[in-house]
Amino acid sequence: MNRLASLPATPGPESRARIVLATLNAKYIHASLGLRYLLANMDRHGGAGLRAQTQLREFVIGQPETRMVEELLALQPEVIGLGVYIWNVVETTQLVRLLKTLRPEIRIVLGGPEVSHEVEQQEICRLADHVVTGWGDVSFPRLCRALLDGPKPLMKVIAGEQPALGELALPYQDYSDEDLAQRLLYVEASRGCPFKCEFCLSSLDKTAWAFELDGFMAEMEALYRRGARNFKFVDRTFNLKIDNSVRILQFFLDRIQEAQDVFVHFEVVPDSLPDRLKALIAQFPEGSLQFEVGIQSFNPEVQQRISRKQDNDKTADNLRWLVSESRAHVHADLIFGLPGETVESFAEGFDRLYGLAPHEIQFGVLKRLRGTPITRHTAEFAMAYDPHTPYTILQNSTVDFAAMQRIKRFARYWEMVANSGRFAVALKLLLEPGSAFQHFLNFSDWLWQMTGKTHEFALEKLVDLLFAHLVQVRGLNEQAVRAALLTDYQASGARARPRCLAGLLSGAQKTRLTDKHGAERQNRHLSQQKSLREDIRQAAAAA
Repeated sequence: MNRLASLPATPGPESRARIVLATLNAKYIHASLGLRYLLANMDRHGGAGLRAQTQLREFVIGQPETRMVEELLALQPEVIGLGVYIWNVVETTQLVRLLKTLRPEIRIVLGGPEVSHEVEQQEICRLADHVVTGWGDVSFPRLCRALLDGPKPLMKVIAGEQPALGELALPYQDYSDEDLAQRLLYVEASRGCPFKCEFCLSSLDKTAWAFELDGFMAEMEALYRRGARNFKFVDRTFNLKIDNSVRILQFFLDRIQEAQDVFVHFEVVPDSLPDRLKALIAQFPEGSLQFEVGIQSFNPEVQQRISRKQDNDKTADNLRWLVSESRAHVHADLIFGLPGETVESFAEGFDRLYGLAPHEIQFGVLKRLRGTPITRHTAEFAMAYDPHTPYTILQNSTVDFAAMQRIKRFARYWEMVANSGRFAVALKLLLEPGSAFQHFLNFSDWLWQMTGKTHEFALEKLVDLLFAHLVQVRGLNEQAVRAALLTDYQASGARARPRCLAGLLSGAQKTRLTDKHGAERQNRHLSQQKSLREDIRQAAAAA
């Protein structure tokens, strides 16, 4: 979808808003749950009539900042609230800079995880008038009321009040019909996390809090009746409270019997999958259920060092069951660069995970999210991070800079080759037998040496490069490699002509690997999920 075409027309004078809630999403398909929570709670926590004076505007990274400023100023706001995240802080800083240059009298209020910690170190916070740290559902509406009607707040930095969840108005009615039809719908049955993984902002929570289930399920039913079919749960630990998990799964299983195109995504604790959950999971048809399973590391010493509690044997058993006994799509996460992890120990964990055969392995590189306790290891393990967003690890005491760059290329190529889904047959030739990690690292090194780039590979060029590596470097049978790549290329539906397949591709309609009620739906939703991973998941695997 064209980014500019997807945006609303420039508003006229009749649509003036005293308060504007805005953010820059990574992709158009994202719909900000945080902004909708603020909008839903304007009257409840800011006083009657405040919501009617508030409008929501969502932009997309890559759109010119001047275009955003033009649209915001056309609304003639007195207050602009901006959601700031690791993926949009650079562009949002420029947006604030332009707004304060053109209309210094407009009060700019920041919120979001990126500005909830280390406030004094950030240019965007210096430029803004106020910063709400932490939860903004209550504090932002109250601040807006004070800015509009007085008394004027004295503090620039306001610690967000954390209310009981029952005091919050739920935001789901603020998803528009366009959102339901074209975008990912984020929902949450709980907030917080009881675990203390030090790379994650959720480690700062004391526990997890569940929304009242009857009210939440009523909202899900209302969304479904309006036509929503695509639900992404942002709960950090969906399967923590099994009674709630069972009820939610049963709800969606019942709806799938009515509408075949329902799709649900959950993040799960990998070592907790009791029989009651398994019995329900096994009933979901192909293409309807996706699990994101955070492994991060299989190294017990590293797990203990970063306060991550995980039973590795139970985790492996549960992954094995999900892959072999259910039709759920399983996406497992690993993080490279954790303190004390070596290339060799990470390779062992990678190979162990590969052997469990999840549908995707998301290979991320450690980011130092602001406020996370991972910083306590900086001195002992010589952790050096890029000072610019997304604050990626550069080197540490066990992995030097050159090796870290090598692994970052691995991660990029892995996403391009393995997680793209375009090389299902050839990938097995590339990764087996032996160490999958070492085979792909060799391919990654060779690909970098041959091309000197990590982006902008046309599919047909990538097919030819993979063919050359498998035949010329690995010494595999040329006909077997060609047959595997032909199968993959036909399944992709691409229409170009890789050199290595010259004469084998006819002009006939390319075969597609589709299951008309399962895989088609799965592929469509997975393409949306990849957009999320591209811009968000690598920055904060558990944020």
